[in-house]
Amino acid sequence: MPQPNDLSRSLVALDQDNTIIAVVEMSQSSWLVAGMLPGIERHPRKKLEPSPPERLLGLLHRWRDEAAKAGRKITRIALAFEAGRDGFWLARWLKARGVEAHVIHPSSVAVSREHRRAKTDRLDTELLKRGFLGWLRGERGHCTMARIPTIAEEDAKRPNRERECLVRERLRIVNRMKATLARLGIRNFKPTLRKAAERLATVHTPEGSALPPNALAELQRDMARLGFVISQIKEIEEARQKRLEQEPQTEPHAMVRHLARVVGVGVETADMLVNEVLSRPMRDRKAVARYAGLTGSPDESGAKRREQGLARAGNARVRRGMIQLAWRFLRFQKESALARWYQARTADSRSGTRKTMIVALARKLLIALWRFVTTGETLEGVILRPAS
Repeated sequence: MPQPNDLSRSLVALDQDNTIIAVVEMSQSSWLVAGMLPGIERHPRKKLEPSPPERLLGLLHRWRDEAAKAGRKITRIALAFEAGRDGFWLARWLKARGVEAHVIHPSSVAVSREHRRAKTDRLDTELLKRGFLGWLRGERGHCTMARIPTIAEEDAKRPNRERECLVRERLRIVNRMKATLARLGIRNFKPTLRKAAERLATVHTPEGSALPPNALAELQRDMARLGFVISQIKEIEEARQKRLEQEPQTEPHAMVRHLARVVGVGVETADMLVNEVLSRPMRDRKAVARYAGLTGSPDESGAKRREQGLARAGNARVRRGMIQLAWRFLRFQKESALARWYQARTADSRSGTRKTMIVALARKLLIALWRFVTTGETLEGVILRPAS
């Protein structure tokens, strides 16, 4: 039985005599388009400039006319390219113009394991064609497609991702300022305090002298940069809170408010989880854990059996956030069923066991939260805040 949201194979029967199959090897400077045309023995290739995309559409229509001259009636144009820097805009643009576009997971395409294998755009298009053709035939194991999000879904992720970059920038500036002061013997200055900029002019070294002029000027510039970054973080947080209050019933916002009821889950974490994973149409709990990269990667060959750790093939933001949330969950939800499960399996108090089992707890917690916001399944023993 075909499973819903199954992107490991095509669920549409392939009539190769009436279908143009094309793949695009995309780079920043050029695109190499390779195709398979019904009725034409040769497999054409054409190098195009990335902009404008109308050239790609014109090439596909020209190939359709060539197949028509060879006596074939083209009813389907299927095109695929690997996910990368360009994102999904091209797939949406082609779909709006009648082309069946797909985006391939790059890691799902099998490549040669030779130490120094030849790698060119031409060879890469051959690999893509081989995998894409097997996928269109409905055969598993050739390649896997990525779900193409809408512009609104992609845009909803931007505030949280921008805030994450700004938080890293804030930490980098603070660490640089502390390092500058430590070289002068000053260790009790906190750049994140409200009046830190005013206090900077009164700071003295252990010798009793004022800060050197160049160091002071550098610290003042860093302090101004830090204040600007902090103001941008506050702006993003206030805009998000305003959106939640203005449109509380829209599906993603309702999910965020519902998830934030769990004690220990803040609005920031809830917003990240909803926009990155929980609002996506997932097939089952295994797909949820696999998307977050919280599944194992066993290595078995003959009598050898070992576990290589996390697969790390999924969404890194979700994986980091869930491991942090798992530690926080143990603190705020001590009487929950998941916390008791973790405590029972780490009773030996070994640090290695605790680190291993926290990943298992993060996986179980993510699946439980997915069911909580999608089906309303209650979390056993979990304390919830009153509904607002």
